[in-house]
Amino acid sequence: MDVDTLIAGATIITLDATRRVITDGAIAIAGDRIAAIGKRTDVEAQCAARKTIDGRRFVATPGFVNGHVHLTETLLKGFMPEALPFDESLMRWVVPLYEGNSPADQALAARLAVLAMLKTGTTCFLEAGTLLAFEAVTDAIADTGIRGRVGTWAQDRAFAPGDDQTALTDKALRALEAALARYPADGRLIAAWPLLIGHNTNTDALWQGAKALADAHGAGISAHMSPVQNDPDWYLANTGRRPVEHLASIGVLGPNVSLVHMVHTDAAEVALLAETGANVVHCPGAALKGGYGSSRVGLFPEMAAAGVNLVLGTDGADNHDMMRVTTLMAGLFKDARRDTDIFPAHQAIEMATLNGARAMGMQEEIGQLAVGMKADLVLHDTDRPEWRPLHNAVNQLVWSADGRGVHSVWVDGVRVIDDYRCTTIDEDALYAEAQVAADALIARSGLPTMSAWPII
Repeated sequence: MDVDTLIAGATIITLDATRRVITDGAIAIAGDRIAAIGKRTDVEAQCAARKTIDGRRFVATPGFVNGHVHLTETLLKGFMPEALPFDESLMRWVVPLYEGNSPADQALAARLAVLAMLKTGTTCFLEAGTLLAFEAVTDAIADTGIRGRVGTWAQDRAFAPGDDQTALTDKALRALEAALARYPADGRLIAAWPLLIGHNTNTDALWQGAKALADAHGAGISAHMSPVQNDPDWYLANTGRRPVEHLASIGVLGPNVSLVHMVHTDAAEVALLAETGANVVHCPGAALKGGYGSSRVGLFPEMAAAGVNLVLGTDGADNHDMMRVTTLMAGLFKDARRDTDIFPAHQAIEMATLNGARAMGMQEEIGQLAVGMKADLVLHDTDRPEWRPLHNAVNQLVWSADGRGVHSVWVDGVRVIDDYRCTTIDEDALYAEAQVAADALIARSGLPTMSAWPII
């Protein structure tokens, strides 16, 4: 058969139904799909390729799925102080800095986040949500070639005296519905989902309305929950139930719902997550930096044992390399529980690919390299010190390598990273624009640069 591209001679980590690792393998791409995959000699006999790529120096994997990323925080990378309690960090730093963004700042930040993901092998993402300039952000990443789900970030709870709760809920639902109408999942790479801030910011009416919208549009919902003890405390005090118990009681959990962080849960909540099919997105890098207590109290091994779909995400501004996140996930609970059987390398890779695809409702399209799947794939360069000598590609992908070895990336059959450079974004221009915009944003904020060492 005629194909567009043949990658010949690679070691292929397929993540297919039998989890084959194919040495001296080949992948044929026709249009936006994988047309053939297997041993090189077999695939070459089947295919006439317009372009053949020598894959002998590469390990091929499915593209990674980032289950939780804040697209519009990258201009603040490294600026946030570390040693702050969660509430102070959020209210004194995160919110004021975020609200100081212009639409142009938000668009730049989003393109920078997408570039960081593509260059480290992420081909699909689920955004946390955009509070400001949603349309500017979505339009700014539409031509980057990445696959993703975005949304206006909704909250509606009336905290201030005199707020009209009904009006706030109606406004939030209208915004969610408008986003779904403007960016439908009609085959385009970037489409909208109803996305909630979570914690205690969303009323039951908004949760139920958002779930109804998601169900009607074949979409999903994402919301933050229980990174720290504040959320369980609030729900217990105001509803008499823990967060997951309350969400289950109002009928909004299901396979199209992803709850992010979920560090402070109990056994009953784990059982409900498994029963309802809800997804849990763990962001181990953010948990470590924020001191959430993930390795101390997190029940993620218990969730996996119960059948909860565990997904990985990078979260905020600092880093969007899913390979680093996968390494953290493979190691955290080995150390915390003193049990090296927990989350072996192959299971951590599944969380970053297959499990992410399932949470996105795209398990029939992405997450594995198999005939008929979308051609979302990554070539990792093994002619690098972290990869040589090459013995076990699965183990080395997690324990030796990181995103700096990503040489080439295809999304939907289009090569978006070629020889370490992005084909859809002018990298040098973006870096320069981002620096100017970030300097101006921080100057406007009036917040000090906090450094343990003098900056002269």
